[in-house]
Amino acid sequence: MVKSALISTPFTAASTADDVLRGIDLTGVRAIVTGGSSGIGGETARALTAAGAEVTLAVRNTTAGTTVAEAIARSTGRPRPRVARLDLADRATVARFVDAWRGPLHLLINNAGVVTGGLERTREGWELQFATNHLGHFALATGLHDALARGARDRDGARIVSVSSTAHMRAGIDFDDLHFARRDYDPQIAYARSKTANSLFAVEATRLWAPDGIVANAVNPGGVATGLQRNFTPRQRRSLDAAEAAGVFTYKTVEQGAVTSLVAAVFPAFGHSGGHYLDDGQEAYPVPNDADLARHPHGVKEWALDPALAERLWAVSTGLLRA
Repeated sequence: MVKSALISTPFTAASTADDVLRGIDLTGVRAIVTGGSSGIGGETARALTAAGAEVTLAVRNTTAGTTVAEAIARSTGRPRPRVARLDLADRATVARFVDAWRGPLHLLINNAGVVTGGLERTREGWELQFATNHLGHFALATGLHDALARGARDRDGARIVSVSSTAHMRAGIDFDDLHFARRDYDPQIAYARSKTANSLFAVEATRLWAPDGIVANAVNPGGVATGLQRNFTPRQRRSLDAAEAAGVFTYKTVEQGAVTSLVAAVFPAFGHSGGHYLDDGQEAYPVPNDADLARHPHGVKEWALDPALAERLWAVSTGLLRA
């Protein structure tokens, strides 16, 4: 079987959010950015607003979200983004957010994430990183499916951007122990699993929803110093420093870190093509599951794009949320 060529773009690790959106008019586009009260999410929201999109910041801390929204309005001269509360680890707040949404949705950027230094669980007993980074976004996206389908009819397609990470290369999904009931807890492995899940979500969402005009793509924003690292343990920080020293990644500015999300959000080639994993503004090249991260820092492991695993994860996630 001949493999299709990877999708390339003019953007690189050195590009900025404004580079991606230069000359693009997003008037009429309704977008949600989760975790939009700081870091990459805040910059993504700013750039979309500057291009004319109607943006909603879906955030846990609405006070912080309002501060960011006001700063975005001042800096762009555009209407202030809407701010709505969303705690991805709390199914009730996800349901309230979905129930409150009115009208079409054209762009959903699942940007929010959490890193823990030790084992934490939700009230359901789910491991917190998997519950927040994957299950919360899964519930949000499936709950907003009809709004996305309506948006797709309005504007010839709707897009979901699922923010993953190079960390996905550390671990696939352990379906026999999703929530660390049996094995010793390792926060890095837990985070890696959640980031693999983010990529697999994009694969299966596209398979199921492309007939509705909805496609999803996963992105690696690269190494950006944000609040995500505030809970790192000393071991996690040493691992990060070692990866930087080995050339696995180079720290980006927030403006550079938002680039790959925005490429997936607006670049024409990704308008009707999903299930891809992007890195540094390009579709990443696949590598075997035993590939060395240090040698392939911009690749994507096969386990993060496997259609069978994506279908299984979707079924398991649906079952958990129905319980």
